[in-house]
Amino acid sequence: MSVHVPPDDVGAPRAQVGPNPQHLLTTLLGEYLDSSDAGLPSMAVVAMLGEFGISESSARAALSRLTKRGLIAVRGSGRPPVYHLTPQAVARHRSRMDHFLSFGARPPRWTGDWVTVSFSVPQSGQATRHAVRKALGSLGFARLYDSVWIRPGSDSGPVTRALCDVLDDVDGGRWSVMHTRFDEEAGPHGPAAAYDLAGLASAYEAFIAQYSDLRVAVRDGEIDATRALVARTSVMDSWRKFPDIDPNLPEHLLPAPWPRQAARDLMLEIHSALGSLAEARLIQVATPYWPDAASWITHFQVSENSVSAPAGGDG
Repeated sequence: MSVHVPPDDVGAPRAQVGPNPQHLLTTLLGEYLDSSDAGLPSMAVVAMLGEFGISESSARAALSRLTKRGLIAVRGSGRPPVYHLTPQAVARHRSRMDHFLSFGARPPRWTGDWVTVSFSVPQSGQATRHAVRKALGSLGFARLYDSVWIRPGSDSGPVTRALCDVLDDVDGGRWSVMHTRFDEEAGPHGPAAAYDLAGLASAYEAFIAQYSDLRVAVRDGEIDATRALVARTSVMDSWRKFPDIDPNLPEHLLPAPWPRQAARDLMLEIHSALGSLAEARLIQVATPYWPDAASWITHFQVSENSVSAPAGGDG
C-alpha cells in the first residue's frame, strides 16, 4: 500500500526525478511571476533555465510543451516569440503557491469522517479496474483492501462523479460510496494501514538531510544571489511534492516522532531568507533579453497568517 502521487495540477507536467525542464519552468513561473500581462521573451526563459544547466533546445521544448498544456500562450506573431501566463495559470499558480507554503501550518480539523469507496469489476475488466484505481488515486484515495479505498473527510461529490464516468456503462460494474467511521481508528486495522507512512517519513527525513547544510550556509550569510536562485528553487521543487503525497492525517494516526514540522520549518527558513536574493538574480539574468523584467518579476513568501503572497515587483 502506498501514498498516491496525483498530477501536480491540471495541465501541468508530472513531477519527475532530476532536472525536468517542464517541471522546473513551472516552478519558476509559479514562484516569480504573478501577472498575465507580463510579456516574457523566449530568450529570457532560455537564460533563466540556463541557470540550472538546462540547454537552449530543452528550454524551448519546455516552452512548447507548456504552451500545448495551456499554462502559457504566445503573444502576437513576432519573432522571436513572446509568451505570457494565461489568466487561468496565474490563478492556479496563486492557489498552488498558497497550498505549498501553508501546508502543514496547522493540524487538520478532524471530525473522524472518512469517504469510503468499494467497487467490483468483471474478471475481464483489467483496463477498467486500472482506470478506477487511477481516478481514485488522483482524488487522494488510498487502498485499504483490494477494492476498498478511503480518504479522510466527508466530501464525496468528486469521487461519485468520477465513478459514474468510469463505471456507469460497464456491464457488471458495481460501486458504492459511503461515509464511514472506524471503531478503532488508531488500531492496527484502522485507516492508517492504507498509507505508507514509513515511506513518507523517510521522504521527509531525506529532504531534511538534503537541505540541512544549505540552511547552515544561509544562516552564516554564505549564499550569494547566484546560488540563491538555484538553491531556493531547488528547495521548493523538492517540497512541492509533499502536499500531494501526504494525506495530512490527524496526529493520533501518525507515528511519533513525525518529521513533517521539522521539514517545513527548514523549507520556510530557506525559502524566506533567499527570496529577495533569488528575485534579484532572476531579474539580472532576464534583463538583457527582457528590459522591463524588474517590473514583473516578484517572489512569493509566507505572510503572518501563513498564506502565501507575492512580495516585491510591480506586476
